[in-house]
Amino acid sequence: MYFAIKAIYENGQVILQEPAPTVERTQVVVMFINDAVVKASSLAKGVKIGSLVEKGYKISDDFNQPLADLSEYM
Repeated sequence: MYFAIKAIYENGQVILQEPAPTVERTQVVVMFINDAVVKASSLAKGVKIGSLVEKGYKISDDFNQPLADLSEYM
């Protein structure tokens, strides 16, 4: 079984950011991740509220109203 935990490599040492899943001797794999990749992947994905207004998109005023087609289920 594999576990992934966050760590920081600094001055030749790996400093774990959370407890290791075992105290026994075991093999590990260390991956070095470029900071630019981490920052890019942590950015919020999707559409920002209001960003499509300039492109002609608009949500109708009755957007949150119940649909007539579903009235028998309500």
